Amino acid sequence: MSRAQTPRPITGRMVLFAMVAFFGVVIGVNIVMVRLAIQTLPGTEVDSAYSASLAYANEIATARDQSARNWKVDAHVERSGQGGATLRVEARDNFGRPMSGLTFQGRFERPTDRRADQQVTLAEVGIGIYRGSAETIAPGQWDLVLEGVAAGQRLFLSKNRVLLN
Repeated sequence: MSRAQTPRPITGRMVLFAMVAFFGVVIGVNIVMVRLAIQTLPGTEVDSAYSASLAYANEIATARDQSARNWKVDAHVERSGQGGATLRVEARDNFGRPMSGLTFQGRFERPTDRRADQQVTLAEVGIGIYRGSAETIAPGQWDLVLEGVAAGQRLFLSKNRVLLN
């Protein structure tokens, strides 16, 4: 013989606890998500948008000059077994002759986090061939930024997305 249990009545105290618990979970999850978002994405691409906008006209003129030079610069990234990467750059002028005497800098930039960026100093190992390496670089998408400088003036700049395994 089983007795039918009568359901407990919903009281004001029960509704209050349910509401506090519900909003407590929602607010707690929001706090965790906001904190994680702030820690992983600093939110700025440049430190001063005003200064960047002033330099824009100069960047356009520099890009036109680079395009007129018609240089051919090829970059190759090779992964090492220990998690590093070797960057090899071959630079040729508009006639196809190797260019020597330039100073090349490479930079691996994370598209989502500037704190992970890594500089690569390239040394000339042959006529028009420059090589450098990054000790440890995580797999994933990176922007490879190459800058070629001669006599203190930047003559070449490129930015390309690369996928490292």
